Amino acid sequence: MGQSKPFRATALIVEDDPMQREMICLLLEESDVDVIECESAEAAELVLENVGDNVVMMMTDVHLAGNMNGVELAYIARKYNPGIGVIVTSGRPLPQELPDGAQFWSKPWAPLDVIREAERMAYAWSIDAQSRRRPPA
Repeated sequence: MGQSKPFRATALIVEDDPMQREMICLLLEESDVDVIECESAEAAELVLENVGDNVVMMMTDVHLAGNMNGVELAYIARKYNPGIGVIVTSGRPLPQELPDGAQFWSKPWAPLDVIREAERMAYAWSIDAQSRRRPPA
C-alpha cells in the first residue's frame, strides 16, 4: 500500500523565454515548491481555471507569447484565486497598473529573492490551510 504524499504549495511560472522559465522552475523546485510552467498567458489562464485554488504564487513576465500580457494575467489570476501571490517582472516599465497586492520586480532580479518569496508565500499558505482544517472551537 502506498503512502500519501503531503500536499505541497504550487507555483505557476509564466515566461516565454525557455531559459529564464527553466531557471526559475529549477530555483523553486529546490525550495520544495511544485511548479507548473507556461509560456503564454492563455495557457496559464487554463491552469488557473482548472487548479487555481491550489496555486500559491504566480510569477509572470509582462511580455509573453500570445495576445495577453502578464499584467492582464495578474488580474485574471486574482479572479480565480484572490489570495494568490502575484509577481510581475519586466526589464521595461509597466504598461498598466497592477492589481492590489501584486508585486513588480524589475529585471534583473536576484535568484535568492525568488526562493525567499516562494518560501514566504508557501509558509503563509500552509498556515492558512492548517487553520481551515481545524474544527471550530
